[in-house]
Amino acid sequence: MDVPGATRAADFLPLARFADEGLLDFLTLGDSFAAPGLDALSVLARLAPETRRVGLVPTVTTTHTEPFHVQAQLATLDWVSRGRAGWRPGVSTSENEARLFGRRAAVTAREAWREAGEVVEAARLLWDSWEDDAEIRDIPSGRFVDRDKLHYADYAGTTFSVRGPSIVPRPPQGHPVIVADADDPVRRAFAVRHADVLLVEASSREQAAAFSAEVRAEAARAGREPADLRVLASLTVELSGGEQAAEPGHGGGGPRPTAHGPHYRGGPVDLAELIGDWYAAGAVDGFHLRPAEPGRDLERLVNGTAALLQHRGVFRAFHPGSTLREHLGLARPANLHLTA
Repeated sequence: MDVPGATRAADFLPLARFADEGLLDFLTLGDSFAAPGLDALSVLARLAPETRRVGLVPTVTTTHTEPFHVQAQLATLDWVSRGRAGWRPGVSTSENEARLFGRRAAVTAREAWREAGEVVEAARLLWDSWEDDAEIRDIPSGRFVDRDKLHYADYAGTTFSVRGPSIVPRPPQGHPVIVADADDPVRRAFAVRHADVLLVEASSREQAAAFSAEVRAEAARAGREPADLRVLASLTVELSGGEQAAEPGHGGGGPRPTAHGPHYRGGPVDLAELIGDWYAAGAVDGFHLRPAEPGRDLERLVNGTAALLQHRGVFRAFHPGSTLREHLGLARPANLHLTA
């Protein structure tokens, strides 16, 4: 949902409302220290009261930031959105970005993603540092919280340590949903260990099915339950109007591979055919679609492709719940301090 040149959160509001009314699971908003523009998490926090059901997933970088602050901001987003927050972790590996902070030198991608995994682990312990019923708000005694239901995270990573507890009560979802790219070995190693939703890039149904099976197998080897993951095919879509057929190499033959990932160019109807075909074959659990021109392509995606899939019974006619976890069929996690 990137809007180049946007200078106000309101610039994103029409797209967010359209995604909301179109019954989409979630929208993502990219961010990095290398690109000028508004802070993704702050923008989505502003849009949260203006939307009802769609999930809100900002990219939040873990390199050079404080894990305690990151988790508190994401927990706050989950509260202000009433349980619709996600998190797409990002990393920083350039020396120019490191100089913005002046605290340490740039690190390799492998080191940065290893640290990102530790930040996610610490965040989950901090989100769970308040039990669900820790708030008592007992006015006669003046007690806001039951201190026996607060827990220290006591997490020591390679480059940081946090004690906690958090300053924000446990989020409505327990943990905001972690969304991660799994399109190269380093990021895949992070995704299979820590993500709830994995994004894979594929240019054919067969390739998507192979990637999906591969990341699920890697997750199982990492001690995770593959059924608890959602694997989505991520591709850029450039939608023409009406019934125009997909260009050669797109549509039924699959998106065209490019240097920036799979790219589909064609009509909304052909895209519906592609989505229905991949989904019916069990290649993936769903799709992460990146509109080439958000203002144009999102409208055609919702009113064209999604409407046709609804008519065919492939896409929902209403959201099954109110939280992002409910949209995705993901269970609310148990409190780590209590299960331990």
